[in-house]
Amino acid sequence: MSEAGTAARQPPGRRRGAARERLLAAAARRFYADGVSATGIDTITAEAGVAKMSLYNNFSSKADLVWAYLDERHEEWLGLYRRRLAQASDPRGRVLAVFDAYADHAAFAYEHGFRGCGLLNAAAELPAGDAGRALVRQHKEDVESLLAGHVEELLPGRRAEAHKVAEHLAFLLEGAMARAGLEGAGTRLEHARTMAADLLDRW
Repeated sequence: MSEAGTAARQPPGRRRGAARERLLAAAARRFYADGVSATGIDTITAEAGVAKMSLYNNFSSKADLVWAYLDERHEEWLGLYRRRLAQASDPRGRVLAVFDAYADHAAFAYEHGFRGCGLLNAAAELPAGDAGRALVRQHKEDVESLLAGHVEELLPGRRAEAHKVAEHLAFLLEGAMARAGLEGAGTRLEHARTMAADLLDRW
């Protein structure tokens, strides 16, 4: 994600109280495993071990909690990406760091196994025009912008071409993520990384 894009986000209240953290952790588990629509407030508060009033002291509504959950997933992925980026020594490695961060996401120990991108899963349940969908779209645009920036390092002075390559890589990544989610394993992401590396080696 671009740092500018990240700074522009204004998530609903990032207070860090213990109850809020427990609620977000419970929401993350239940929304990912069971879906946003199927998960009620009572389920989340019971799993978090807090009173329902505690939820409304931290979030104005379930929609507000969903928005915060999506923002947390964004930050979680950023953390994975930054760790991978710190290990990259050249532009090629920085592009592949994006793929590696997605693979790291797939390797988490999920309650019911890997189900693909939690952001896209949630967005599929939200109505058109929902603020959460806009957040997910921004996340995906930020990922593509990151790819574009790294590819531009490989193709200096060829900005338009670099952005076309980045779009190609983004489609490759998202397609692999979708298939990996259906198959419950990160194998497709490993294949996508190999394909991306082969593409980058042409320059």
